[in-house]
Amino acid sequence: MRTAPRLSRFHRAEDGAALVEFALLLPIFMLFIGLAVEGGRTFWAYQTTITGVRDATRYLGRVVESDACTTGASTTRWDTRLAQIVRTDLDGDTLLPAAVDIDSVTSSLDCIGGAYRGGAAPVATVTATLRIRYPFSGLMRLGGIDVDTVTTTVSDSTRIIG
Repeated sequence: MRTAPRLSRFHRAEDGAALVEFALLLPIFMLFIGLAVEGGRTFWAYQTTITGVRDATRYLGRVVESDACTTGASTTRWDTRLAQIVRTDLDGDTLLPAAVDIDSVTSSLDCIGGAYRGGAAPVATVTATLRIRYPFSGLMRLGGIDVDTVTTTVSDSTRIIG
């Protein structure tokens, strides 16, 4: 008969309630923190790649001859330099985190017909393929998000001014 008062006292005690509630909410908080970190890193990598592609396109617009449409010139000889512009800063340091790779950087030349001075207007396009690996993909799987890598393409065009 002595066990009934101990059991009722144990039932009413709230000493460990905060610890139990914290243990129940910790995985959800960790999931939100992981999603915030990965989302911020993805946004940063994408914006950095957009800036690099834009810089490479500006460079290409200045180095290609303005009469490229009439001479049949190609922009592929600058692809190696364009890839370097997209991947690195002026000091040669990489701009992207370790889990982000730029798979390819390509350029193309289009001749837009019209009544322009000198005939068709040459337009250069630079395209980069970006692959982002997620270190917290295991944590995201707990929340029902099954993604290991994301591949996207960034491109920009400019008129060639020579």
